[in-house]
Amino acid sequence: MKQIGLVTGALAVVLACSLSGYAQEQDGSAGASTQSDTRTPYQKRMDEERQAAGGAPADSKAGSAAKKGDSAKPGKEAKVKEPKEEKEKKGEYTGPMTVVELPPTPMLDEEGRQRLDPDGKPMFNPPVRQLRDSKGHPMFSASGKPLMQTADNLGYDEHGKKIVVKKEKPVKTVSLSIVHGTMTVDGMIGKAALNYDIQNLHYIYLYVPGIGTTIVSNATFPGAKEQPNAFDDKTLTVKVEDHLLQINSDTRLLGSKPESAFVAVDRLFVVHSKFPVVGYGDLRVAPYAWPGAKQDHVEQGVVKAPPLPENLRPAMLLEPCPSGQMRMTAAGMTPAQAATQPCVPIQSATPSASATSPAGANSLK
Repeated sequence: MKQIGLVTGALAVVLACSLSGYAQEQDGSAGASTQSDTRTPYQKRMDEERQAAGGAPADSKAGSAAKKGDSAKPGKEAKVKEPKEEKEKKGEYTGPMTVVELPPTPMLDEEGRQRLDPDGKPMFNPPVRQLRDSKGHPMFSASGKPLMQTADNLGYDEHGKKIVVKKEKPVKTVSLSIVHGTMTVDGMIGKAALNYDIQNLHYIYLYVPGIGTTIVSNATFPGAKEQPNAFDDKTLTVKVEDHLLQINSDTRLLGSKPESAFVAVDRLFVVHSKFPVVGYGDLRVAPYAWPGAKQDHVEQGVVKAPPLPENLRPAMLLEPCPSGQMRMTAAGMTPAQAATQPCVPIQSATPSASATSPAGANSLK
């Protein structure tokens, strides 16, 4: 029995050695001199699925070696990716980029005259520019004419940002009315029957010979000095050195409470008038835009005198009327007016002899 056991053990050893040699031969024929496989059953199954799909195992050193071998094979050059050419954008703008801009136009008032700012300088409207689209490109009409901005549509800027139209708040206006007013200078009446309906008060002008032109406003302006409580109910009282100028009205001038006035004096501007002059306007420098304040135009040379009234014009003597005619005159008619009257027949007004002789005169003979 012992001999049979020894023989069986020897055969088992020989069989194990032969099997290990056969495995090494199989690995050598495949060209894989690797270490023992330490993959888990899950990794083996995943590698088998990858091999079935045509890929290489994730942790297979043989696969990585094969890849290196392929890259090292002669005749196979690595492909170099060339940079892609930039494609032209569809609808790219190729038109002009210069924006048309119209020059500023004069700002006119309601009567069509050039509007001036408070300093007497001409005012102009802002320049009008060409519209831009959302990409910042100038816009044109179908006929090729530039599309210009309007008050409600300013288009876009050069960066494609929408230009928002700013809403201007209406300017607060102050109205003032003078009804049956009088202007007094140091207590003496210099102007009467003043009637002004000022819708938007800017400046009131008071010209007095020997003093100059006094500019008065209810709001501050350059060069003006404040005089408290100048506007008081129905009166406006301002002081110019030692003189007191006052305007009285039958109605209230401003508010119910006294208000300050801002006063400046222009001694260089002279009005050709022997009496005070009152006016108003929106300029604080000469020439002031109010009636009677503009400089009179002095004509040189011979000046034609105005014509005399008809009742004072001399009349040439006319030919006397024919016999039996006369010119009719009326009471209060001047000789010049009577000479222009036509000749009319004289009506017979002589009484008859029978009507004038006393009764019974023939009987006494």
